[in-house]
Amino acid sequence: MYLFTSESVSAGHPDKCADVIADTIVDSLLQRDPSAKVATEVFISGKHIIIGGEVKTTASIDNAFYENSARQALEKIGYPESGFKRGETFFPDEAQIEVYVSKQSPDITMGVEKKGNEIGAGDQGMMFGYATSERKDYMPSAFAYAREIRDALYAYALEHPETFGVDIKTEVVMDYGSKENFDNCKPEHIAKIIVAIPCISSIEPDEAEMQIRKVIEEEVKFETGHFDANRTVFYINNTGRYVTHSPIADSGLTGRKVVCDTYGGYAPIGGGSQSSKDYSKVDRSALYAARWLAKHIVAAGLAKKALVQLSYVIAEPRPISVTVDTQHTSLTAIKDEALSQMIAEKFLLSPRWITDKFGLDRPSKEHFLYAEVAAKGQIGYAEYPWEALDELEWFRGLK
Repeated sequence: MYLFTSESVSAGHPDKCADVIADTIVDSLLQRDPSAKVATEVFISGKHIIIGGEVKTTASIDNAFYENSARQALEKIGYPESGFKRGETFFPDEAQIEVYVSKQSPDITMGVEKKGNEIGAGDQGMMFGYATSERKDYMPSAFAYAREIRDALYAYALEHPETFGVDIKTEVVMDYGSKENFDNCKPEHIAKIIVAIPCISSIEPDEAEMQIRKVIEEEVKFETGHFDANRTVFYINNTGRYVTHSPIADSGLTGRKVVCDTYGGYAPIGGGSQSSKDYSKVDRSALYAARWLAKHIVAAGLAKKALVQLSYVIAEPRPISVTVDTQHTSLTAIKDEALSQMIAEKFLLSPRWITDKFGLDRPSKEHFLYAEVAAKGQIGYAEYPWEALDELEWFRGLK
């Protein structure tokens, strides 16, 4: 055996609640003012929600705007579920919300707003993009399956709120068979599936487990050979009882699920989270660009795996370094350092370039919403603009 494990959490997890609230604020502000600069952190504990940070906008907003955004986000997540009592789940009408949002520092504004509509990086830092040939979506297997199981169970919980809650965690242990298979992107089968999903107190654990397993087996599209119900070990609500959930049971904080937001531990994470931030913050925009680059490298057949690092310094538009690591899986004679240089010369990769390419300043139901990205994960879903393979011809031309 050679095992690798990844986990995922649903929008109802307390940390994700905080992310979704923060990005509901980002969506609403950018829809009012596409040039708004936003960095609003959220902390939730019990019935208390604290919103803090800094904002620069021409839109007219007050504390009621932030309070309404928080309640709107919680209701969209699916709280409260009809089968649970007060004290067992979060009721938005009980939320006690405090707002501590100030204006963005003029020292930051001076560095971000450049002549000619250019944007300087809103902070220093480094971000990583990753892609692998393990799956057609170029995502690593254990993590992708953990998310797919989570998505199936979350959808089921929303459809059956009389029985199941939306504060869900999933974990998948993938067996690659050997380290060589792991290095060469050849997963063999799922060894273990772990699920925590709230259930009303009156349902028998065996009945709940039967329903949950049925959802997984019928709704998740496992690739051939990856799942065998007789071979895969399940751990479902392993304490035997999971009724009280949501921020009532655990605190939540923006940016605390960055591994679940990106590559599930298969690749490094950058210096900061994505949620709560506008597109001028390269923690967000450069992560999308780095994933876009890594996905193109693998999809173009240049390597089986690609890790791309972009780094920035505050107030400078272009990255100060672009680094490609194909992790000894290159399929061409091009060295990683040469590929890094070619990409740096071809693509500007400034916050403005990234924003214009992916439409990061115009979140909408038709395009994408940051709150929905926060709920599902920052990368890996085909509908995201930064997942488009629109430069394949150029990358294939490098062979």
